Amino acid sequence: MSLHPVEPDKLWVIAARSGDRDAFRMLVEQNQRDVYTLAVRLVSDCHLAEDVAQETFVRAWRALPNFRGDSAFSTWLYRITVNTAWTHRGRQKRHRHADIDDVPAIADETRRHNPGHLDETLHLPEALGEALNSLSAEQRMVVVLKDVEGWSHNEIAELLDITTGAAKVRLHRARRRLRTLLADVDW
Repeated sequence: MSLHPVEPDKLWVIAARSGDRDAFRMLVEQNQRDVYTLAVRLVSDCHLAEDVAQETFVRAWRALPNFRGDSAFSTWLYRITVNTAWTHRGRQKRHRHADIDDVPAIADETRRHNPGHLDETLHLPEALGEALNSLSAEQRMVVVLKDVEGWSHNEIAELLDITTGAAKVRLHRARRRLRTLLADVDW
């Protein structure tokens, strides 16, 4: 019988599930950058991304007793982030429209929270930022997860609770829409 060391993340999760707030605080510290980065990419608004990240961790704390460990804690947290972003993005569309002039501010704010990590992905030409913002929330999420985050179709499907085929179709349609929107842009 061989003994396998338990991953530190799993130890923090076990302790947090038992109500240990310090253990949960460690999980937040370990994952807050990734959660915020994903939120910015999904909602295209640094202030809204802060709200999404904060609500993600509140939801995670409340749901932690139900975390079964079928997937990694970070995957579970990403799913909560996507769902929270989806909810906030819907509210944002109902209440106000994002302005493409915000894209440089989003990049600056994100670099302040996460220096160096997003320079290449958030230094988007204005037309690309506008095109991404014009996608539906479903399409934008698949594009961000695949083309920015580098997730596989299977990982996206698991995260969004859809089939792998549906993830591929959404990505194909989103890319086709982006090509159409960007066809006349002089790069």
